[in-house]
Amino acid sequence: MNLILLGPPGAGKGTQGENLAKKRGLIQLSTGDMLRQAVKAGTPVGLVASAIMEAGGLVPDDVVINIIAERIAQPDCAKGFILDGFPRTLKQAAALDELLTATGKQLDAVIELKVNDDALLSRIENRARETIAAGGVPRADDNAEALRKRLMAYYRETAPLIGYYFAKGKLHCVDGMAPIPQVESQVDAVLNSVAAP
Repeated sequence: MNLILLGPPGAGKGTQGENLAKKRGLIQLSTGDMLRQAVKAGTPVGLVASAIMEAGGLVPDDVVINIIAERIAQPDCAKGFILDGFPRTLKQAAALDELLTATGKQLDAVIELKVNDDALLSRIENRARETIAAGGVPRADDNAEALRKRLMAYYRETAPLIGYYFAKGKLHCVDGMAPIPQVESQVDAVLNSVAAP
């Protein structure tokens, strides 16, 4: 089963991805992690990405798609994968469609974690407070100002994917504001309905 988790920053995509990976044996794929692994492994695509990143540039879509292509071809992705953080734009979604078609794979579901922006702000600020209380250092972007900027980018670039995947009949929405176990149950219900013949 191949999935995309959609939702703004702080919606809980990482948490739900981890749960799904454990419960269903799927591989959680974060583009940032894949880029770092490809660079570390010195793959041809990783070498291209490394040169771009060292020069301070953003890795272009075609390089990211090639890294995803390399990664999903590996044996551990045979049962399926969860894309978290990709695609971020309509152009990337179209490139992903082409990749999946070319490799004989398909996207089974896109799960949107619907959240309230004001509640997200307090969730992020709370996460930062808990990290500090536990003696850790909060993420640099765990503050209201950074989140507002990330939300603006999300609504401008990524939110159009909601309509794109709805039109393809792949979109399933869950209440991302519910407690984590309830969100998990909603996601399970979606995947069980998708997997049912």
